Amino acid sequence: MGERPGRPRVSWLSDDALCVTLGDGIDDATIARVHALATQLAATRPAGVLDLVPAYASVGVFFDADGIGPDRVCAWLRSELERDAPVSAPADARVVDVPVCYGGTLGPDLDDASRALGMSPGTLIERHAAGDYAVAMIGFAPGFPYLSGLDPALALPRLATPRTCIPAGSVAIGGAQTGIYPRDSPGGWQILGRTPLRLFDPSRPQPALLQPGDRVRFRPVDEDTFRAIAGAER
Repeated sequence: MGERPGRPRVSWLSDDALCVTLGDGIDDATIARVHALATQLAATRPAGVLDLVPAYASVGVFFDADGIGPDRVCAWLRSELERDAPVSAPADARVVDVPVCYGGTLGPDLDDASRALGMSPGTLIERHAAGDYAVAMIGFAPGFPYLSGLDPALALPRLATPRTCIPAGSVAIGGAQTGIYPRDSPGGWQILGRTPLRLFDPSRPQPALLQPGDRVRFRPVDEDTFRAIAGAER
């Protein structure tokens, strides 16, 4: 498919997938364009377009090559990209309250992280929980939300040696990002705490609790509250 300078770039991922790239970095303006485009495409996608996957700076378009065929997908995409739809934050963005028990055995890196940042553990908790976060994309593992909006002063390097198993629900910082591990898995982000919410459950109609474009508010809770919510989640 052709493209003009400054326009979205369309490339092939495979015989049945295309990638629409809107930028080359990670920034709020590009993320907003990605989410707006994903919403626009979802509203008009023809039968045979199986999935639309927003990332930090691109949207993946997956289709049934035998059913709809690449020519029709390309024509549809070209038409949509020519619309120059305005980019605006959705007025009805869902806000998800995420309780977090910080520190202790549930947040084993909190003390080291606070020392590295030159602040007390309490200040780190307060500033992390005060953030205005948006789900930029889902990746790494099913249901893993990459959250934009981390205070730049809280950026932390990844661990020199990743852990072989991080418990599900762990809330962590890796570089300039924060996120939540949806299941037990290896990982190298610094763990500040844990949420009792189930981020991914294949038995639910919508398995992933968080979706791109959702807003997230972290709410500090004590361990008793954590255990009570965890019991209700089972």
